[in-house]
Amino acid sequence: MTSTLDLPTADDQARADLLASVDAFARKHLAPGALERAHDPSYSWDIAAKLGEQGLLGLTIDEADGGQGAGLATAVAVIRAVARHCPKSADILQAGNFGAIRTFAEFGPRAQKAAYLPDLLAGKALISLAMSEPEAGSAATELSTSVVEDGEDLVLNGTKVWGTHSVDATLFLVYVRFGPGTRGIGSVLVERDDPGFTRGQPSTYMSGEQWAQLYFDDCRIPRSRMLLGPGGFKKQMSGFNVERIGNASRSLALGRLAFDLACEHVSQRTQFGRTLNEFQGVQWTFAEAAVALEAAEALLDRAVAGAEGGLPSAYGTTVAKYAANRAGFQAADAAMQMMGALGYSTESLVEYCQRRTRGWMIAGGSLEMMKNRIAEEIFGRRFSQRAPM
Repeated sequence: MTSTLDLPTADDQARADLLASVDAFARKHLAPGALERAHDPSYSWDIAAKLGEQGLLGLTIDEADGGQGAGLATAVAVIRAVARHCPKSADILQAGNFGAIRTFAEFGPRAQKAAYLPDLLAGKALISLAMSEPEAGSAATELSTSVVEDGEDLVLNGTKVWGTHSVDATLFLVYVRFGPGTRGIGSVLVERDDPGFTRGQPSTYMSGEQWAQLYFDDCRIPRSRMLLGPGGFKKQMSGFNVERIGNASRSLALGRLAFDLACEHVSQRTQFGRTLNEFQGVQWTFAEAAVALEAAEALLDRAVAGAEGGLPSAYGTTVAKYAANRAGFQAADAAMQMMGALGYSTESLVEYCQRRTRGWMIAGGSLEMMKNRIAEEIFGRRFSQRAPM
C-alpha cells in the first residue's frame, strides 16, 4: 500500500494531505486518553506500535534503512500536529525521529542498522542517549566514561545521568572516551542486558518523566558495537542538533496547545457579566504570547529550511531552540494563569504543558548555553567558560 509519506515532501499539496491524515489519526487514536497518558510516567509501548504501523517513526531516515526518506520539515510538522492532540505521543515521535535514533541512522554502519532499526522503527524497541555525567552535564567534552579495547571486545567503565527514556530503553547510544581531549570522544551501543551494565532506581523530574542513573562496571560489549570511534564527537553533536529541533518543535506545540485551551476557556468563562476575553489585561496576555509563538515558529522554520543533508546548522538550531523554549513556556505559563485553578489542576493538560515546557529550557542545552553560542556567532569567536589553568 502506498503511503502519503512516499509523495514528494516539497509538494505543498502532498504535505497538506499528509498532515490532514496525521491529524485525523491523532484525533481518533491519540487524543482519547491523552490526559491520563500525560500523567503516566511509563513509556507508552502501545502508542509506539501504532505510530510505527503508520510509518511515523523514522520519517527522515533513508528508505534503504527502513525509514520514509522524508525531509526534516515534514518530521517537524508531524510532531507538532501530533503534540496538539497528545503531548506524550509527541515524546514517542521524538524518540523515533529526532533523538539518538537520528545520530545512529546517520552514522551507524550498515550491519548495526540492519540489526537494530527494524524494531526501533516498528515501536518494539527504544533507543536512549547516554551523554550527561555527574561531573559533565553541559560540558560534554569533560565526560570521563571510558572504553578500552580487549581483543574483539570493548570494556566500558563510568556512569551516566539524566537520560530521557533511560528507565525503559532497550538500547543506549553512549558517549565515551577512547583517549584524551575532544578527539578522544566517540560512541558505542549498549544493550539493556549487557554484562556489567546496570540501572539505578528511577528518579522523577518535575514533569513526571522518569530517568535512571546508568552504571558501567567493566561492561563488555563486542567491538562491532562501536558507532563512532575516536574523533567522532563533532559528528555526534551534528546529530544532536536534530534532537534540539525536536525539543523546539514540542515546546512550540505544547505552548500552542495550552494557548488554545486557555483561549477557549476565557471565551466561555464569564465574570462580572461578561466573558473573560473582554478584559483588556487578558487580551494583552494572549497578544504577547501569540507574537512570541509566531516569531519562534518562523525561526524554527528557518532552521529547518537551512538544514543540509537533513542536519540543521548549529547556529540556526540554537536560535530556534532558544526562541521556542521561551515562547512555549511563556504561552503555557500564561495559559495556566488565565485559567486559574483549573489551569493549575491535573484535570487539564495546561499544567502538564507548563511543567513540560519548563524542562526543555534545560534539556538539550540550557538557555544560558544557547546564549553563549549565539554570542560566539555575533562576535565571530569562541569564548571559553572554563576557569584559567
